[in-house]
Amino acid sequence: MARFVVHRFLLMIPTLLGVAVLVFFLLRLMPGDPVATMLLGDAGGTNISKEMIASERERLGLDQPLYVQFFRWMGGLLQGDFGVSMWTGRPVLHEIGIRLELSLQVAVMATVLAVLLALPLGTLSAIFKDTWIDQSIRVFSIAGLAVPSFWLGMIVILLLLTWANWIPPLTFTPFLENPWENLAQLIWPALAVGYRYSAVATRMMRSSILEVLQEDYIRTARAKGVTERLVVARHAMRNALLPVVTVIGLEFAFLIGGLVVTEQVFNLNGIGKLFVQAVARSDFTLIQALVLLVSVFFVLINFAIDLMYAFLDPRIRYR
Repeated sequence: MARFVVHRFLLMIPTLLGVAVLVFFLLRLMPGDPVATMLLGDAGGTNISKEMIASERERLGLDQPLYVQFFRWMGGLLQGDFGVSMWTGRPVLHEIGIRLELSLQVAVMATVLAVLLALPLGTLSAIFKDTWIDQSIRVFSIAGLAVPSFWLGMIVILLLLTWANWIPPLTFTPFLENPWENLAQLIWPALAVGYRYSAVATRMMRSSILEVLQEDYIRTARAKGVTERLVVARHAMRNALLPVVTVIGLEFAFLIGGLVVTEQVFNLNGIGKLFVQAVARSDFTLIQALVLLVSVFFVLINFAIDLMYAFLDPRIRYR
């Protein structure tokens, strides 16, 4: 098992290195000058002299050859220094840090909600295939796939205003500082996102359970007189969870930086909103750090999924 873990962990290094190289050089292929965009924004759209642009490029190190900029950036990464935002002038880690807690909490809450809904609903739908229970759960899950999270969020806010004459707090409060204020703001986007998330996992769970129930070892267990409850819980569930774990993990990684519109609807200053602002301002330093952050989450989640595979199916780690 230790060899399996080390092998999977070492595979993360070239992946992250490849992401770093790609994001650095692809950003430099974008049209336009980030320094000119920044100065024009600060000056309210008035003309900026070429001398001022050249001076700012020199200050930011953008006048250096690309390979010099790249190795300087990589050297900073190895020391834990992601640079300074070209737009705000503050450290990139500070800009990300003040928003990461919010996005991470919404992602975790949505994931917990999705798992609590998807596993039992998907299992029941498969066990009672083609009955009214199955039909009801399929309607519930298909509706979740069809309804965008941001639209559901708008409906939630309108209902809160209409029925309770109340809107969620607009200012983020850390959970440890005031749990009630924190949940009063973040439970609604978590519900809106978690509903769609659970719909995807429910459909996957149903399909996986139905496929596993057709296997020979399931028929053998039934022939031995094992009760249906034990057949599903002990034999079917463990193998059926393999594709479901993949879906849950990838959806969680996506939620870290992919809730752009939902964050706009609920006025959340999270990682998704910061992504949009960084791209609009051509803030290369911030974009590089954000892409690396999301890549790290995806790589770590895939690493955790590999470990879950090995736990659920011991044959995987011995191959």
